[in-house]
Amino acid sequence: MPPYQDNPFESSRPHTSSRDRSQSRSRMSHESDSSVSTTSIVFDRISERVAEKEAALEKRRHGDDDDDDDEDAHKDEANNDDLETGPFLRSGNGNPAQHADNKGRGMDRGMRRALLIAAGLLISAWVAGLFVYVATKSYKPGTEIAHDPQATVVRGSGKTVTLDQVMGSFWRPDVRSIQWIAGPDGEDGLLLEKDVGEDAYLVVRDVRKQDAAAGSAGAQVADARILMKKQTFDYGDKGHTVARTAPSKDLKRVLLATGVEHNWRHSTVATYWIFDVETQSAEPLVPGEPDARVQLAQWSPAGDAVAFTRDNNLYLRKVGSKNVIQITKDGGSEMFNGVPDWVYEEEVFSGPSATWWSDDGSYIAFLRTNETGVPEYPVQYFLSRPSGTDPRQGEESYPEVRNIKYPKAGAHNPVVELKFYDVTRGDIFSVNISGGFADDDRLITEVVWAGEQVLVKETNRVSDVMRVVLVDVASRSGKAVRTTDVKAIDGGWFEITHQTKYIPADPAKGRNHDGYVDLVIHGDGNHLAYFTPLDNLDPVMLTSGDWEVVDAEYAVDLYQNVVYFMATKESSIQRHVYQVKLTGEGLTAVSDTTSEGYYAVSFSAGAGYALLTYQGPDIPWQKVISTPSNPHKYEHTVEENRDLAENAKKHELPIKIYGTINVDGVELNYVERRPPHFDKNKKYPVLFQQYSGPGSQTVTKRFTVDFQSYVAAGLGYICVTVDGRGTGYIGRKNRVIIRGNLGHWEAHDQIAAAKIWAQKPYIDENRLAIWGWSFGGFNTLKTLEQDAGQTFRYGMAVAPVTDWRYYDSIYTERYMLTPQTNGHGYDTSAITNVSALAQNVRFLLMHGVADDNVHFQNSLTLLDKLDLVGVENYDVHVFPDSDHSIYFHNGNRIVYDKLTNWLINAFNGEWIKVANPTPNGKRSPQRQV
Repeated sequence: MPPYQDNPFESSRPHTSSRDRSQSRSRMSHESDSSVSTTSIVFDRISERVAEKEAALEKRRHGDDDDDDDEDAHKDEANNDDLETGPFLRSGNGNPAQHADNKGRGMDRGMRRALLIAAGLLISAWVAGLFVYVATKSYKPGTEIAHDPQATVVRGSGKTVTLDQVMGSFWRPDVRSIQWIAGPDGEDGLLLEKDVGEDAYLVVRDVRKQDAAAGSAGAQVADARILMKKQTFDYGDKGHTVARTAPSKDLKRVLLATGVEHNWRHSTVATYWIFDVETQSAEPLVPGEPDARVQLAQWSPAGDAVAFTRDNNLYLRKVGSKNVIQITKDGGSEMFNGVPDWVYEEEVFSGPSATWWSDDGSYIAFLRTNETGVPEYPVQYFLSRPSGTDPRQGEESYPEVRNIKYPKAGAHNPVVELKFYDVTRGDIFSVNISGGFADDDRLITEVVWAGEQVLVKETNRVSDVMRVVLVDVASRSGKAVRTTDVKAIDGGWFEITHQTKYIPADPAKGRNHDGYVDLVIHGDGNHLAYFTPLDNLDPVMLTSGDWEVVDAEYAVDLYQNVVYFMATKESSIQRHVYQVKLTGEGLTAVSDTTSEGYYAVSFSAGAGYALLTYQGPDIPWQKVISTPSNPHKYEHTVEENRDLAENAKKHELPIKIYGTINVDGVELNYVERRPPHFDKNKKYPVLFQQYSGPGSQTVTKRFTVDFQSYVAAGLGYICVTVDGRGTGYIGRKNRVIIRGNLGHWEAHDQIAAAKIWAQKPYIDENRLAIWGWSFGGFNTLKTLEQDAGQTFRYGMAVAPVTDWRYYDSIYTERYMLTPQTNGHGYDTSAITNVSALAQNVRFLLMHGVADDNVHFQNSLTLLDKLDLVGVENYDVHVFPDSDHSIYFHNGNRIVYDKLTNWLINAFNGEWIKVANPTPNGKRSPQRQV
């Protein structure tokens, strides 16, 4: 269940009268710490008038008539009441008769003295203001002041952030990705590049070629190899354009994909080809069938064969042979071989593959998934036809229906089993190990080859008992080497991870036995452990402490026995890269921890090089570096995001205030986004944005200019995000508290946070709103239900779950158990108290009709509950043919149009005006024809 994506629009400013504009300018100068225009003009006018007064006094000393100016001063004082048109300026009516009538009456010396004193005081104030203005460098134009997330320098000359910018790529950092590959002879630091130049579409190059001067002397740099000259190729009389590439290990061939079509979030179908580098020619992966559609294709580790799945059956094609070996024959609409079904793709593997080659290419492990007992859910498409087929004649007016095997909570799960194919013997076999889970109570979550053995992680259906199985494929036997009952430890669950790494034995390096590194529960969080031998139950803990290792890419340098990883050691809202030895010693930082940072990293095949990506809080940048264990030092900046930095200088971004609040003794992270010209004396409405899903994190130090940024910088509201209990990286005990009752603590913490903000002197407690997408949409509704209008007045929910019985089994039961064993928990977590929703001023509900993830059923059943009780204080917008991301036919733009305009109306009090309408007795004006 992914969080929402920000893609808003730009709104227009309503028309205002000249008086309104004048008042607006006055307010702007009051709110801004550096508003030059109005203030400086006023003081310029004051100086001009003082000069005129002095000239008049000089004239009187020479006997000139002094009554005109004196009398005008009396008149101006009587008719004006502000600085711009007050006693220092003429009334401006331009009537000479009036001047003639007033002539003859003079100003007494006391009044003249008072005016001069007032002028002197104003000039002194202007000089003091000028000093502050210069001292704070507010005189600098936006282009001279660097991006300042904490707004230590506030300026008033920047441009306004627009939703058109946020919807597009204006605020999106440029990010370089590196596809690291291992060299055929063990070379490290090789990368795959595309479109390098003319006749160089696909090139293997040493990363140090990017900047040879940045490397240390004496380091050998590999020569570049051109694998493909062009992105297109011909086969027969037809041309093809390459969409995806995968070189073989020896770099003599490339597996190509053309005509790629998406299936679900990760899976696709395509036409695959084997491309010969020497001849620069391609042949179909399926000989004689250049149009064959294939779901998945993977090289063997040696690059001498390809395993692929077609029509849910697994096949093998050896290089140099025109024969294709069909490994399985039972594949079909309800049986999957080598690829996952919908729920395993979405919730277990987060990818399209369920095929694993052994390191030497002698065996193929694959998942066999039986969906026979899984119920179907129909998804309707009213305007499009995802099948790509035309309707039968006479049936053009009917929607296309796609029936998905979708196991909801408590329903039949797919039955999975791990199969093995012996490439030499050509047979399929299973290894049955006693003490396992029953077919209807088994999830297989990770498969990792460890030499000639296989490590398999499996859990029970509700993910609170895990066992690690070690299979010996040569002897076709196995045993359970580790079983953990986390329910007995802290009442929680196992999150699915794919971070197990095989560490081969190397006595010369001090590793006497095979082993593996894994992410395990240790203390109050997740940490790295090294198990050796493979069946050892007592690992070497590589990390420990009151922080967590992040479920992200990490690497092992087998030559130096060093592990590189990401962690929250400095702060739960920061990310840094660290290293530690396989002995658990020598834990040190790789990224710069002397300043705040949120980093990501990818490593070369041998872990000697890394692409280090700084993501915030300042402007993101990227460098390729040699890792500390690499004796050949190298550092090269590949991206600085200079355009983004210039945009940040020229625009007024929100002020971001980070901190923690204490709720029931738990410290919760928050970020408060304030308008650029925040005025502590004003009363601001507040929008709370949250996702709140288990293990998620929204409050981070990343650089982001998103919808929330626009709400603060563009609309002038305050926008707050609080990561409550259940979210990630604030301790495991604060995560698992939500088990069995999703929504209770999540909503409780949002309400508690809102009460804290409502007490702040600059907050309008009567204008608080909350919004979220997906799980965030669920928690928006749950918060409004639990709060019943006492704190929040408004809410906006997009694609929400409203009853966890309607969501998929693997995700839901991990946190809620099954409806059969926790019926009360499902009842209380569902949005059912619609009378409480009626206590809010108004709420908004939006959903995609073709959402295959959070089904439209969720919103429809809530609407029915509202109808039954007669609750009408809400608005609804649905999006035909849109899935969970809501993009079909301009859907995403409309989502943010609606959010923005609806929120403005809410904070303007418009929804209060439309409640309980009564006739006003007035007739509508007649329409002229």
